[in-house]
Amino acid sequence: MSALPTFGPDHTDGLLTFLSASPSPYHAVATAAARLVEAGFRELRETDAWDGGSGGRFVLRGGAIIAWYVPEDATPATPFRIAGAHTDSPNLRVKPLPDAGRHGWKQIAVEIYGGTLLNTWLDRDLGLAGRLTLRGGDSVLVNVDRPLLRVPQLAIHLDRQVNDGLKLDRQQHMQPVWGTGTPTEGELIEFLAAEAGVEAADVTGWDLMVHSVEPPAYLGKDRELLAGPRMDNLLSVHAATEALAALAGRADAGELTLPHIPVLAAFDHEENGSQSDTGAEGPLLGNVLERSVLARGGSAEDRARAYAGSVCLSSDTGHAVHPNYAERHDPSHLPRVNGGPILKVNVNQRYATDGSGRAVFAEACERASVPWQTFVSNNAMPCGTTIGPITAARHGISTVDIGVAILSMHSARELCGAADPYLLANALTAFLAD
Repeated sequence: MSALPTFGPDHTDGLLTFLSASPSPYHAVATAAARLVEAGFRELRETDAWDGGSGGRFVLRGGAIIAWYVPEDATPATPFRIAGAHTDSPNLRVKPLPDAGRHGWKQIAVEIYGGTLLNTWLDRDLGLAGRLTLRGGDSVLVNVDRPLLRVPQLAIHLDRQVNDGLKLDRQQHMQPVWGTGTPTEGELIEFLAAEAGVEAADVTGWDLMVHSVEPPAYLGKDRELLAGPRMDNLLSVHAATEALAALAGRADAGELTLPHIPVLAAFDHEENGSQSDTGAEGPLLGNVLERSVLARGGSAEDRARAYAGSVCLSSDTGHAVHPNYAERHDPSHLPRVNGGPILKVNVNQRYATDGSGRAVFAEACERASVPWQTFVSNNAMPCGTTIGPITAARHGISTVDIGVAILSMHSARELCGAADPYLLANALTAFLAD
């Protein structure tokens, strides 16, 4: 048998391409699905009957994707190894009546999605992407990936105290401009329908969001840093997709035996609580895993046995120590960029990691020869959360929270070490293959 597939710097090159191709969750899952199809996976529709054969499969629902690979010798009670992530990022999203403006400016009415750093969207060239839903229920993706919008900041001459503390009203100050003149009802959707190659009269719904059109790029004298949008959490989605595709390729070639069923679970709506039919708190993952068991001739008993032996690595970005704000971190837990993935711990279960989970993660990193670090919040600071505790509580599956340490989390443009994406991919590969 050959060694595990490994990733190097070219994986980070691929991440740049993935980020650029994925300005919305809908684009992200379409891009991931295309990669899996290339690796021999096939799409299953939830409304169809499923077969129990071996090989790779995936299910798409909105901005979520669940993909899995069934080894030839899998039984109905074979446990799952799950790499969990999320596809959404904080941003500005278009309201149901988008055409707005006043005083000779055309504007787009937007709503704030998630806990975004509002100031990072100011004075930045912005595009617009998402999906248009047509009569009959079909949808098409649209991506205007060129300067279209801008949220203009007030000149310092009209706000002399701005550098003493910028305060932005979410309703008043965050509406982007996209032209001059009098706003016309239906103008935005007519424009986007033309961009997507459909008739505006056929568009009956939309899910649209703003994105920075500045491409991701290497940064630093030695290109040891990576700056780009939506790393939280497309960095993890990309790593898990590549890990699953690589393992499936080796297994199909007879070069690798998989004792578990490796799974990619990338959810939408993590940034606003995961409570949706495509979020981690919804039934999607449980339904897919259960149907996989049943399709292989399993019973409720087999499902329970499979879940009891399963483990999930919830992979999401975390906080690297900030050189200008080091006091905001726990003084003994200071993750550094390019130091390898981080194990995220919180005894109040904001993260799902416990001692046994730490052992699973440490073993995967050891097998992959990947260094790793630990993150815990400063006791005086609130701790964020992830899909990890939700997955553990909803499905009763042992879950461990990990990720890559970054700066500028929830900014329109975030920063990580250029080595960390492929170190994460190697750790996920070892975990999924175990």
